[in-house]
Amino acid sequence: MLASQQPALIVLLVLGTVAKVITVRSGGEPGALSRLGPAVLVPGRMQAPALVVCAVGELVLASGLLLTTHPIFRWGTVTFFTLSTYVLLELRRRRPDAGCGCFGEVSAAPVGLRSIARTVTLTGMAVMTVWAETPGWPEFVRPSWYTLAGVALLVALSPELEEMVDRVRYRAPCERRRAPAESVTLSRLRSSGTWRAHQAELAAAEPYDSWRELCWRFFAFDGQGNRDVVFAVYLSGRRPVVRAAVVDRQDSGSMPEYTPVSA
Repeated sequence: MLASQQPALIVLLVLGTVAKVITVRSGGEPGALSRLGPAVLVPGRMQAPALVVCAVGELVLASGLLLTTHPIFRWGTVTFFTLSTYVLLELRRRRPDAGCGCFGEVSAAPVGLRSIARTVTLTGMAVMTVWAETPGWPEFVRPSWYTLAGVALLVALSPELEEMVDRVRYRAPCERRRAPAESVTLSRLRSSGTWRAHQAELAAAEPYDSWRELCWRFFAFDGQGNRDVVFAVYLSGRRPVVRAAVVDRQDSGSMPEYTPVSA
């Protein structure tokens, strides 16, 4: 049982490696790397090297888990996913518009609770493997029900699958797709927990302005006192991420700094 989660860890590490290398080689859209973690947290000229270093580290860990039982690779995997969880929490706090970059450009959607839950789950799986008596390759040959259950859980916690389906359907990145009607996006906003959390701060039921920036639709509402409440709704996914910020009215003409809240 202890070794049962090694195949899932190895596959995800390899997929992460391949996706990051493809993202760096293709270059993507201008400024694309500045919207992906961990590149978000480093200066511009270091963003591509940061993704490459992360990809190489993932490949080394995957190879060690597959072929050996050496504890350095197992504890290294635990450390990697623990740090990944910390990075995602920092991204959600400091850059709520940025994607986790876990699988390159496919992971461009804002960091949500599912992405964080996935890294926590992977950390737990990595801890299980520390005391396993066999390397990872025998589990690929004879996968157990524990292995399949772990894979199913990770699939359920992976928002990238929805993004991939959207890309196949629309064949264009989110920022180039036709956005849903403004009324549809506004309806999604009003059904969110973020709206309910800030509804008491609104002085008007309808927004006085709305606009689109890349994959986000913004709605500005008159707030209590001399403040505005600005909501941002992500334009991709069946349950889009919603963020909010309360800004002084004299600053409302510029892009506000977001205060992350629960989606």
